[in-house]
Parts: sequence; structure tokens; C-alpha cells
Amino acid sequence: MSAKALILGVGMTPFGRHMDRTHTDLAQEAARLALADAGVAAADVDSTVYATVVQGFFSGEMSIPSQFALRPLGISGVRTLTVEAACASSTIALHQAIQQVEAGISDVALVVGVEKLYTTDREKRFAVFQQPLDIALAKQYVEETKPLLEPAPPGLDGPGPNALMDAYAAQARLHMKTYGTTQRQIAAVSAKNHAHSVHNPLSQYREAMSIEEVLGAPVVSWPLTVPMCAPISDGASAAVVVAESFARRIGEGRAVRVRAWGSRTGTDRAPDDYAHHVTRIVAASVFDRAGLSPADCHLAEVHDASSIGEILQVEGLGLCGPGEAGPAAERGELSLGGRIPVNVSGGLVSKGHPLGATGTGQIHELVTQLRGDAGARQVDGARIAVAENSGGFYGVEDGMSAVTILERA
Repeated sequence: MSAKALILGVGMTPFGRHMDRTHTDLAQEAARLALADAGVAAADVDSTVYATVVQGFFSGEMSIPSQFALRPLGISGVRTLTVEAACASSTIALHQAIQQVEAGISDVALVVGVEKLYTTDREKRFAVFQQPLDIALAKQYVEETKPLLEPAPPGLDGPGPNALMDAYAAQARLHMKTYGTTQRQIAAVSAKNHAHSVHNPLSQYREAMSIEEVLGAPVVSWPLTVPMCAPISDGASAAVVVAESFARRIGEGRAVRVRAWGSRTGTDRAPDDYAHHVTRIVAASVFDRAGLSPADCHLAEVHDASSIGEILQVEGLGLCGPGEAGPAAERGELSLGGRIPVNVSGGLVSKGHPLGATGTGQIHELVTQLRGDAGARQVDGARIAVAENSGGFYGVEDGMSAVTILERA
């Protein structure tokens, strides 16, 4: 019988622009915060899983990033893994740590996700988002889906400054054509998350925006405007995963239970075959193993690299039916105080999106909520929460989707 895994501690730096800090500095801050929150010492850690996407590219150091970051904290003589899974890197790292604990391989596993994307070298920063295969696949998706898309207004049908955002825009226009989703509903998702982040002291942006302000902002790639798209971000986040037996010995305190988890890569499918969307497939499996349904969840953190992403992921998780997430957002059902609050942290579009730190950033929010420590953004009665974190783009959808269900212990 597998051991039960608990998240005993979490830590997170503010997400945003940290021009005077290094990857290592940010990672160490998040790790220290998580260890202190868990009430464990560095010497208690017996394994680490470190997640980053472009640290090697920016720092010029291509090997042993976790050792460089964590050895100075006194973490040595441990098992260690380094994970890269695009924007889902730290969720996959978390799942690796959970798996080690459940298998009895580890009693105390430290997960750290980190990214530093701001640099004075603008050419290098631009190059990160212009990787040839990523761009080629995104352009191919845009071209192949053109006959299926909602027409753009005159003058707004041309490519934007980033092929990946063009692909997100095509996903939005496909959803609009298929289900009647409107640009205003996509803007409602963005406005909701900007309003949520006002109450998150770790959020990159903390200014509320109305739907009209979101719609009136500059267009990135129609129907997406700037506030509907995640910014470039620096930051780190961390979690301490422990065996229930270990937590019992030191006192469970404010532990949160891992109810179920899983991830899958995308598949080849028709662009409008939403029944086989990667999130729908993995979520069904994870909910089944948890013995729960989407209706049992009290809140969710989902991957909204663009605001259409939240609509797709909410429907993929089964929190709303096909084509229903846009209207639900417009009605306030996905807002704090609504039927199922989503991205109360502010989501990627407002809290920030430091790639390798994004997944454990979602977990930081859910643990805070399940403990009842979220202050003005607290979801009343939160007991079961779900996170969905996507990574990359391949074919017609996310390269992978990772789902985690947590429960108040």
C-alpha cells in the first residue's frame, strides 16, 4: 500500500521584475520560506526536485542547477532531479516528489520552481520565445485552423508580434465559432483575475481592470488584448512534500493532503474535438482516482497564459460544460464569491507567469486557501481544490496538462 503524501510547507517570492536578483537568489528565498513554513530543517530533506525552463540559457550554466542553488542552504547528500516540462515544469516536479513519497523512497522532498526572464539583454529575452520548433508548430496551427475560425474585424486579421499568441488567438476564435463565446466573455475572465490579484501581495499586477478597460487595451492578436495575455515574469516558488508518518511525528500542523494527481501529453485530434482535449482526458482520470467529481471542488487554479486558456481549462476540468465557461465568467460564477472561484490568486495574466515557477505558484495559492490564510481573497469553506497547469504547445493543444487535487487535512 502506498504512503500518503502531504504538502507541509509552501513558499513563494513576489512574481514580477527582479532585475537585481539571480535565479539562485530567487530559488533560495522560496526554498527557505517553504522549509520555515513546514517547520523542517534543511537537514531533514532527503530529496529535491528542481524545475526551470530557461535558466541555463540565461545564466550560461547548463548543469546541476539544483546543487548550485540548494547546497548553500545546507541541503546535501540527497537524491535530486531537475525537471523541464515548459510551463508545467514545477507541477511535474511536484508530481515526482509526491511519487517518491508515495513509493516510500522519500520522507521529505523539497520542490523548487524558478525562472528569471527579465534581463537587460533584450535580444536574449526575445529569443526565448522564438524557438524554431515552437514557432513552426504555432504557425502551422494558425494556418490549418483558418477555415474554422470566427472572422476577425477588418484590419485585425493579420499576425501579431508573437506566433504563440497568434495560436492562442486562433484557439479563442475557434471556441467563438464553435460555441458562440464572445470577446466580452474572454475579457470578463481577464477582468476577474485582475480584480482578484488586488488582494494578492505576491502578484505582479495589483490594479483592478473593468471589462471595458480590458477590451479597450491594445490588441496583441485579435481577440486578445494585452491584459488577456500573461506577462514576462521573474520568480520562484517551492513546496515541501512529506510522508504522513513524518508529519505525524513532528505534528501535522497546517498540512494539506494530496488527494490525486496526474499528467498526460496531448494527442493528435481535430482542432474542434474538445471531447478529447488533453485536460479533459487527464482530469477525468485524476477525479476518478480521487473518488471525486468536479462538483466537489470549492476553487481552482488553472493555466491562463491567455484568458481563453482559462475558458478551455475550466471546461476541460468539467467545472463548466462545453461552451459554458465564457457565459459563467460574465455572470460572475468564476469570481470570488461565485459558484466555483477560479484563479483567485490573479492567475497567470495578473499574478505573473515565471514559467518554471508557475505550477508550484498555483499550489502555493491552493495551500494558502485550504488553510484559510488567504485574507481578503479567501474562498469561504474551501476544503477541496484543483490545479491545472499546461506545458508547451504541440499540434492543436497544450503539449501536456498536469492536474493536482488537494484536500484540507
